[in-house]
Amino acid sequence: MRSIFALAVLTATLAYTTAQNNLNSRADSILGVYRGEQRGDVFKARITKQPDGCYRGQIFWLERDRDSRGNKLLDVKNPDKNLRSTPRDQVVLFEELRYNPQKQRWDGTKIYDPQRGFKANLTAEFTKEGELRLTGTVMGMSGHFVWKKIE
Repeated sequence: MRSIFALAVLTATLAYTTAQNNLNSRADSILGVYRGEQRGDVFKARITKQPDGCYRGQIFWLERDRDSRGNKLLDVKNPDKNLRSTPRDQVVLFEELRYNPQKQRWDGTKIYDPQRGFKANLTAEFTKEGELRLTGTVMGMSGHFVWKKIE
């Protein structure tokens, strides 16, 4: 009787662990380096996993990162005045993005648009083509952006 109970507990533990690993694998599929373009700005962004399990997206390269005088472009439209001196090639686009297993997408945070200086509710999911589709929604109006995974 004890061995049957132990076998049942072991089987349940393995099943839970396998399901959890599959969920983590699906959630972590968003990790990587992406190339994107928004209204003429070509950039690369990196999505990383934070210690709390949430995801963070940050620009690390801009095709045009300097003005006509050779000065680094800054995040001058940021509503947080303390961040307006951040170089545009270092802007954090989102933090605290979470995987939603029921909807099979990432959500739960806002994405920052450095070109216009505002934030929008963010959802992210992969297209059939394997590209990351980000949707920003403000007051019922949505905009879609597609990022191509390059690493």
